[in-house]
Amino acid sequence: MEEYQSSSGASRPTSSTPASRMKIGCISAATSFQETFRYVKALLIGQVKKLSAKNEKEATEADLLTAKMQVEAADAAENTKKQLHKYS
Repeated sequence: MEEYQSSSGASRPTSSTPASRMKIGCISAATSFQETFRYVKALLIGQVKKLSAKNEKEATEADLLTAKMQVEAADAAENTKKQLHKYS
């Protein structure tokens, strides 16, 4: 059964089949896994750089790099999930 949703005067079918919901769920789970992987990767890279820092400035830069990478990972996952929900 297809449902139609109008946006800006145009009709398009919305996917509500169990297969499409399962596909979206799997993509969402993969996106969450990827976000977790990127978060852990950022944490490990930051820790290595912090441990190998020669002075306080390099240690601070490592902390900032870690935070930046973690934010980028979260933003990328959020954007992907928004796109999924937009087209579902």
